[in-house]
Amino acid sequence: MNNKILAIHTGGTISMSTSDGLISSAKENPVTLDSTVDLDIRLEEIYPVKKPSPHMTLDDMLEIRDIILDKRNSFDGFVITHGTDTLEETAYFLDLVLDIPEPVIVTGAMRSFNEIGSDGLYNYISSLRTAMDSSSRDRGVLVVFNDEIHTARNVTKTHTSNIATFQSPNHGPIGFLTKDSLQYHHQVAHQDQFDEVDLGYKVGLIKAHAGLDGTFFDALTEADYHGLVLEALGQGNIPPSALSGLQKVLDHGIDVVLVSRSFNGIVGSYYDYEGGGHDLAGRGVIFSNGLNGQKARIKLVLALGNGLSSSELAEIFRH
Repeated sequence: MNNKILAIHTGGTISMSTSDGLISSAKENPVTLDSTVDLDIRLEEIYPVKKPSPHMTLDDMLEIRDIILDKRNSFDGFVITHGTDTLEETAYFLDLVLDIPEPVIVTGAMRSFNEIGSDGLYNYISSLRTAMDSSSRDRGVLVVFNDEIHTARNVTKTHTSNIATFQSPNHGPIGFLTKDSLQYHHQVAHQDQFDEVDLGYKVGLIKAHAGLDGTFFDALTEADYHGLVLEALGQGNIPPSALSGLQKVLDHGIDVVLVSRSFNGIVGSYYDYEGGGHDLAGRGVIFSNGLNGQKARIKLVLALGNGLSSSELAEIFRH
């Protein structure tokens, strides 16, 4: 019997058209059931959210999670079409809050449907093929783009306009599609899961730069933020001019998770100078294992919502 797949359309370039050099939402979604008639699936489509991806919120992501949980007993897999700017954030959020064997695939497009070389329909069909394949089960949320299959944890948008924008630094894709087959060449390691979802925790994101001072840190304490993700320089270092602000944040009881602003490699407590990783570790900063800033922020929001202590946060961010 052919598989039953639910397509959840949320907007983005994949549903847009170009006119007079500007890209805007099309009157009708060009990616529809009619364009996938050659696939041996039973496809249903819904449109719960219609937004360009910079408008997506954690509440929107939670709505998608709830739809999948509500419909999972009626479908063999799920495909989500999404704008590319925050696609990786939605995919990772879902990966952390969905503990189901059914394939959940997120895809999109870099070119609107009436541009030359449009990639939307191709990525959509590739995602449906991935969702209907039994080998895609028990792999967490996946991102399918440009014939490649990536994990939600590792994938990131690396180019503003190139159709090969989605890459997985440090890891690469876990599989790929050909014209008539789908191949996986890596197993997916176990990922953290969060049973409870409380989005009431405010987590900031600060990118370190030369001469960074305490201004942004002070703003977080004044606004009663609960957490901070700090994109450090290199292997995990910040300017000494930022230390007083950082210390105020820590003294305020705000949990601070450190990542690197470099998209390859991980942070560590190696450099023993003022503002170096060794100094930051001694102050109680939590070191993450390879997540980028935007994903670490999502993980910290969910972790705080599950009531994790600072020591428990340190443990889950090692994974």
